Amino acid sequence: MDKPVINEVIIVEGRDDTRRLKEALICETIETNGSAINERIMQEIEVAMSTRGAIILTDPDFPGHKIRNIILERFPDIKEAFISRKAATSKRGIGIEHASIDAIRNALENVLTNHQVRTEEISVQDMQFWRLSGIGDSKARRDYLTRQLNIGYANAKQLRNKLNRYRIEKDRVTAILSELKEDE
Repeated sequence: MDKPVINEVIIVEGRDDTRRLKEALICETIETNGSAINERIMQEIEVAMSTRGAIILTDPDFPGHKIRNIILERFPDIKEAFISRKAATSKRGIGIEHASIDAIRNALENVLTNHQVRTEEISVQDMQFWRLSGIGDSKARRDYLTRQLNIGYANAKQLRNKLNRYRIEKDRVTAILSELKEDE
């Protein structure tokens, strides 16, 4: 089977991530070398953004989220791809380098673009109505929703921000949550 080609530069944490991505795709990467992102790396990302575009694909763990947030702070309009914690976990650890070829391709087929939020479509009241905050099973419901949307797990506040940032419509959230069986 032919490998898909990704035109944008993919930002990953290290060389093992690059190696795994190149097994799945034809692509170029920028390696942050962990959470010690220096100014040279940021300038490289800036060049990629202005010429080809860039996609963040970091590990679904605390350091990965930290790196993602550092990059998002400087480049709020950058594209993002997510692999779930479950899909990136093997006996050897957690990270992009442990994800399957299909999980990597799926993440990059479902890239999201940030948008500056001017008015919030989804409110705190919506989150409570959907039972995504404030009750016992909220965490499980958020986990289900974030997996279906492929946006990476988030607490209630982070999820509301992501739903608004990616302009995910209320109807879509309602439809996904209506598929959730109460015993999941």
